[in-house]
Amino acid sequence: MSENTLFRRTPLYEAHLAAGGKLVEFAGWEMPVQYSGVLQEHRAVRTAAGIFDVSHMGEFRVAGEGSEAFLQAMTPNDVAKLKPGRIQYSGLLTEQGTYVDDLLVYRLAEDEFLLVVNAANSAKDFAWLQDHNDAGVTLEDVSSDYGLIALQGPKAEAILSGLTGTDLTAIRYYAFEQGEVNGRSAIISRTGYTGEDGFELYLAPEDTPAIWDRLMEVGGPKGLIPAGLGARDTLRMEAAMALYGHEIDDSITPLEAGLQWVVKFEAADFIGRQALVEMNDAGPTRKLVGFNVEGRGIARQGHKVIAGDEEVGFVTSGTFSPTLEKALGMAYVPVSMAATGTAVSLDIRGKFVPAVIVDLPFYQRPK
Repeated sequence: MSENTLFRRTPLYEAHLAAGGKLVEFAGWEMPVQYSGVLQEHRAVRTAAGIFDVSHMGEFRVAGEGSEAFLQAMTPNDVAKLKPGRIQYSGLLTEQGTYVDDLLVYRLAEDEFLLVVNAANSAKDFAWLQDHNDAGVTLEDVSSDYGLIALQGPKAEAILSGLTGTDLTAIRYYAFEQGEVNGRSAIISRTGYTGEDGFELYLAPEDTPAIWDRLMEVGGPKGLIPAGLGARDTLRMEAAMALYGHEIDDSITPLEAGLQWVVKFEAADFIGRQALVEMNDAGPTRKLVGFNVEGRGIARQGHKVIAGDEEVGFVTSGTFSPTLEKALGMAYVPVSMAATGTAVSLDIRGKFVPAVIVDLPFYQRPK
């Protein structure tokens, strides 16, 4: 905890001030919501590159004999298929098959993993893992050991390549290398939350500001600018990436959220498996869909989806898309109303605004 603030600060706090970042409270942290503006930052990531501070994310180390079996039981994806140097998107589920949180699983070695979880859920997630650690594997909250920078956009590789001896072209999507960036030790991960190519750099906290500054120095002439939480949200929404507390939470299952691909029923008897087997057999009754707003207005989380005069669903996220230049969002509706082209209305502050169901994602980067 820093002096004169109720909120935690990342190693990049001073860098945000120097760059003119507008700081807000987020998940108990003081974080930049924007610098030059959400539209400009969003478009920079789509056309050149943006740099994000994501040091608030939580990291847990799971190690020792039995760690693979432990994570097989705790997550619905197949951890056994992960080789060292590879990453898996997965979740922690309740017995009802709903989300405790979504997370990334990094396999560092045969019996060592790094879990990356949402900042707001970090304490809850760690307690959940501890409560279920019957195997006695080593479980450590190592969040304070890392600063985390996300470099995202079509020019990310060109910017980073000049600062590392690691062959970035050899790092596939959802893979990582232990290497160096500008002489500082780093985990270089080809992941992100924007729908663009890019990297996430796990660094020692004391090294993080210097790497941020060096990336800005090298990347600035290539169009790199700092980007905040506002652009991170509009970017992930265009790419239809789920956000805990919006598209997923402890009332929603992966089968409803369009994330059935993370559920490997044959892999292990993971927590929540039986509930998901039953839902899969019966078929989910609701589905996450995308929508375009046809009238005037921007839908926000919690706004009602209306068919005729009846409330049939609810909006999870909504925004104005800087890339597509239209209002759009995601919502849960009955499966019977989830077909592309279905007309609905949105209750936006008491006014019924027409919308149409569309395919997800809204945006896919050019290959």
